[in-house]
Amino acid sequence: MPKVSQQYLDGRRSEILDAAIACFSRDGLHRTTMKEIVRESRLSPGAIYNYFKSKEEIVEAIAVRRQEKERELVSEAIERGPAATALARVRDAFLDELGNPKERLRRRVSVQLWAEAQRSTSVRKVVRRSFEEPRRLLMKALLDAQKNGAIARWADADAIACFVIAAFHGLVLQREWDSDFSAEPHKLLLDLLLKAIAGKHAPAIAE
Repeated sequence: MPKVSQQYLDGRRSEILDAAIACFSRDGLHRTTMKEIVRESRLSPGAIYNYFKSKEEIVEAIAVRRQEKERELVSEAIERGPAATALARVRDAFLDELGNPKERLRRRVSVQLWAEAQRSTSVRKVVRRSFEEPRRLLMKALLDAQKNGAIARWADADAIACFVIAAFHGLVLQREWDSDFSAEPHKLLLDLLLKAIAGKHAPAIAE
């Protein structure tokens, strides 16, 4: 029998995950069955079970793929230019993707994965990694910007990284709930944050 290339195997695996995302985004994680994923993929049950033994394995694989995608987005944005503007590039990379219909489906499943992480230890580990990796990359970029004098020394790099990620997760939810959602006003708000942390002195906090 002719050998099957790794590219073919990866492509088939991706097709299965895309079919599962379509089902999960439409019917939810728990209501979707393997039978429905088979039907959506237009593959045979045997073809799917060669890759995944259960729906739980598919859920975990989707979470891992989401993590890899986010790490790639953050890494590319950071490496594309000066550290001083890395946060703005990360902002644009994530917020601009929210206008992509396919990305909206994936994000809809991501929201369900956040909830599933409260129940499943294995999903929780993957979801936590999808937070910790961007956090680490952002913090490093911010620390580099501090060394170059582009960001004030008083700014807490880790706190800023966590805040930006939390804000983005909140916007993912708003985009899902609000059909009129626009990312542009939120980009302006993040610009204000960038200007604030570039200042030599910490902003005064009203008591």
